[in-house]
Amino acid sequence: MKENPNEEVERITIEDNEPYLRQKSKEVDLRDKSYLEDIKKLEYFCTHNRVFAMAAVQIGIPKRIIYLKNTTLDESKYEDPEYNEKRVFINPVILSRKGRTRYLEACASCLDYAGIVERPYTIEVEYYKEDGKKTREVLEGFISTVFSHEYDHLNGVLHIDIAKETYQMSADERKKYRENHPYEILNKTEEFDS
Repeated sequence: MKENPNEEVERITIEDNEPYLRQKSKEVDLRDKSYLEDIKKLEYFCTHNRVFAMAAVQIGIPKRIIYLKNTTLDESKYEDPEYNEKRVFINPVILSRKGRTRYLEACASCLDYAGIVERPYTIEVEYYKEDGKKTREVLEGFISTVFSHEYDHLNGVLHIDIAKETYQMSADERKKYRENHPYEILNKTEEFDS
């Protein structure tokens, strides 16, 4: 891989290649260690751009990999290029969903289109780590929202497809809107039905 992996990364948007984003990503063959290079590309893109997370398909890698950079609601961490949680999920499967939240979501692939989306408050996820070990984990609160957004990308679904309302907004407009309409927990225990 080149010293600057971003030279090999093409951010896919609805403007330049919406059909590409709508494909279902392929399972990662864990015996083929090239997925580690894909993760490096995801990490480089995430740490050099203002994003919460990224699904591999969004940068031209149609594999079932999710990279979480920031799963906090702390706006200063979103602005800080040094902040990086580096949570990687390979071939993830959501086993259960409970509760309901509401948040104004945006997406690097959807340009200035934002939408009010309801997501589960808690999800149980099964996935593989970078070292190939299978694990299960319960994600609760905002991390569940961020993960669910990226998980939809793996299945060709965009947040604007499922939003209750959509808007065209700049980053500054989204920030202001979120200050007045923060992440909302509607309930924590009921079964989530989309």
